[in-house]
Amino acid sequence: MTQKDPVIHSFLLIGQSNMAGRGIIGDVPAIDHRGLMFMLRNGRWQPMTEPINPDRQIFVARDSDIRSGISLGASFAEAFVSQYHEPVGLIPCADGGTSIDQWAVGGLLYDHAVMQTRLAMRTSQLAGILWHQGESDSKSAETVQAYREKFDRIFNQLPLDLGVDPALPLVIGEIADFSDRWPYWRQMNDVLMTIAATRENCVLVRADGLTGAADGIHFSAASYRELGRRYFAAFQKATKR
Repeated sequence: MTQKDPVIHSFLLIGQSNMAGRGIIGDVPAIDHRGLMFMLRNGRWQPMTEPINPDRQIFVARDSDIRSGISLGASFAEAFVSQYHEPVGLIPCADGGTSIDQWAVGGLLYDHAVMQTRLAMRTSQLAGILWHQGESDSKSAETVQAYREKFDRIFNQLPLDLGVDPALPLVIGEIADFSDRWPYWRQMNDVLMTIAATRENCVLVRADGLTGAADGIHFSAASYRELGRRYFAAFQKATKR
């Protein structure tokens, strides 16, 4: 990108593995970046390609459940470009298996996300934050009960540390119902629904109708594509664009 290019609308992608993406590459058609979709690498914008968020191995056996792959980011970017015909940049900072405690203000993951976003903002305009996390905190009633307060601490501070409007669009996603590894998923979704209903410009993305991969933990590649489109629709709702 050069100084004469249109402004890139950037989005911070944070959370755990269902934000990072574990869909099998090749199970769905690739998304062409069309010269308008970018991802942050080493502080610079590169043409978007998957995996966007390589937090784990890429070249592993097909039946392994620990791989970086298809995520919601690519179809989100595609929907954005199709709607607005403007460049979009993804700032991938998700990390699989992480609890909300690991995203606490001042922790490694939080500080890394802030650093990467600040770098991205030198050459883009931050348009929103996409969050998908909570599976690791849906294993007990105690962790679910404590979630809201921890979430608010993070997202009350993050706009301040980025120097952006506190009303920056924040899109969060429901926990899927296809795994027995998080028995309190319904209660967690209730908490997420309350968060979205009470925070300005925060919108919840429903997970109903989405299917899981063979590992019983992550979304299928096709469902990641649909999830990205739902995140974009939620972003539109938050911005009223």
